[in-house]
Amino acid sequence: MLGLGVALLGAAVLFDAESLYVPGIALLVLVLLAAAWVLASSAGARVQRRIDARRVMEEEPLHAQLEVRGGLLGLIGITLDEPLLGEPRRLPAARHDERLRVSARFSRRGRRELAPSALMIGDPLGLLAVRREADQPAASVLVLPRIEPVKMTRSSGGDGTGLGGRHSAAGAAEVELDGLRPAQPGAPATRIHWPALARGHGLVERRLLPEADARPLVVLDPRGGDGELLDQAVRATASLAVHLARHGGCGLLLPGDRRPTPLDGDLHGWTALHVRLALLGDDGAPALGALNGRRGPVVLVVAQAPERVPRALIASSAPRRVLVVPGAMAGRRAMFTVAGCTGHDLTRSPVREAA
Repeated sequence: MLGLGVALLGAAVLFDAESLYVPGIALLVLVLLAAAWVLASSAGARVQRRIDARRVMEEEPLHAQLEVRGGLLGLIGITLDEPLLGEPRRLPAARHDERLRVSARFSRRGRRELAPSALMIGDPLGLLAVRREADQPAASVLVLPRIEPVKMTRSSGGDGTGLGGRHSAAGAAEVELDGLRPAQPGAPATRIHWPALARGHGLVERRLLPEADARPLVVLDPRGGDGELLDQAVRATASLAVHLARHGGCGLLLPGDRRPTPLDGDLHGWTALHVRLALLGDDGAPALGALNGRRGPVVLVVAQAPERVPRALIASSAPRRVLVVPGAMAGRRAMFTVAGCTGHDLTRSPVREAA
């Protein structure tokens, strides 16, 4: 608009066209008035955002409070540009200040960087506009994979999957007999095998196995997963870990770990695991050797349905072996479903599903 006004005045001088002076001067006056309006509106105008939480689960609302202060002319001609709103919002011109409480939901896990809030300040004719960002850094929000219910598809164990149901005392380290051995100094009397002593075999004690080896083990293999398939596998892993932990405890093995992380009913240590699942990519491989020697069920969650059952799962000595895949596997009956994935029991021979 300024260029057009200057061009008209230049043409009026160059061609001695008096009729061009009036529109040229009028355009210049409009531009100057618009500039004065924008300067007055932006003087003292600011916006501030406060986010209630830095972590939120998928599909759960993230709440934020916005405080907007207008300039000398109030909120006239001011538009709020806030990432959590999705699109710019025109503020009411009759007010000088505005307080908003907004919420947003994220459908996928991961870290989200929210640009600072900004005000778009312009004149009523739309000739000039300036952008004023909030004097605060971008906000970082971590979106955690959501926990979904485990739905049984046929009769299973006490926890609905046939995998849990071990309700042992929290903190018990050893529970199952693994033979006898000479009594160690300071061994408790409850561990002494008194019948052997009565038969003249000397003082021997029961050798017990760690309880953690008898609890279900959930293993995540993200390789080959892409986009939503990987997200489904991560949600299924998180949901199964929490479900089994609350039904007697379990272990969780993620890529990069040499040993499973134990989880009990109080979910100690779950927060750190949940964060790792939120940031997990598809370029890591779990230590499948941990499946060997397990006395409890093994649940392998994969991000891509394999053409063949993983060899490590077949070779495992676990009493029950379960493969969880996005969608379902043809020719195998489902034990349970969770987060768009299906669990298949591979302990027995494959069973064709009824048509």
